[in-house]
Order: sequence, then structure tokens, then C-alpha cells
Amino acid sequence: MEAGYFDGPGPEARFKAYLAEGRFMIQRSRSNGAHVFYPRVAMPGTGEADLDWVEASGLGTVYATTCNRARPEHGGDYNIALIDLDEGPRMMARVEGIAPDAVTIGMRVRATIGEIKGEPAVIFQPEGAS
Repeated sequence: MEAGYFDGPGPEARFKAYLAEGRFMIQRSRSNGAHVFYPRVAMPGTGEADLDWVEASGLGTVYATTCNRARPEHGGDYNIALIDLDEGPRMMARVEGIAPDAVTIGMRVRATIGEIKGEPAVIFQPEGAS
């Protein structure tokens, strides 16, 4: 288990630093065990500032999906999805490794650390894809 929020940079900066190290980390409350995403300083609903950083399993299920159409000279089509992490939180991310319009609700996915616009990012692949 990693140190809590008040021992260093803000939660978003820490999350990005973990991604730069190749680690997908989320926060978990010490008082109730609930996981949190997007990084924050206090637990939603309770205001408790007892959030520790823990390694995410990287597994999730597509909750919603859309295909953003773009001209090839602007990068081409890409997927945007809401992913329900196995730990509980929901996050927005891309699903890659298949056609953007082939992503389906209920699809099981696995996180990888990739890059979007030159920045490290969590990108999902269909589970079982290499």
C-alpha cells in the first residue's frame, strides 16, 4: 500500500507520475475499503481524507461506448468508452486493438498503459487480446 495524499504532490499529478512509471494506480479508502477514481483528496460522500494508492487489477467491463469519427489526416476513427473497473469505479478511456465501432457494451477489457497525444494514458484492450 502506498502513502496517502498529504505526503507529496496532488492526486492528479501523482496518478500521472504512476502512469509514467507504467503503473495503473487508483485510490482506496482506509475507513471503508471503497475504491475511488478520478484521483481526489477526499472520499466522495464522506469527506474522509484517508485515501491510499493501490495497484488496479486492470480488469473491467464496457458500460457505454461510442465511436468518434475523424478524417484519416486527423488520426482516423477512435473509440471512447466508459469502463466499470472490477474494483468498482467507472472511468472514461479508449478501447483499442479492435475496430472502434466493434467495441460493445458488456465486453470484458484489460488495461494497458499507452500514450494519447504524447502523454501516458490508461488504454483498454479486449480481454484475451495480446
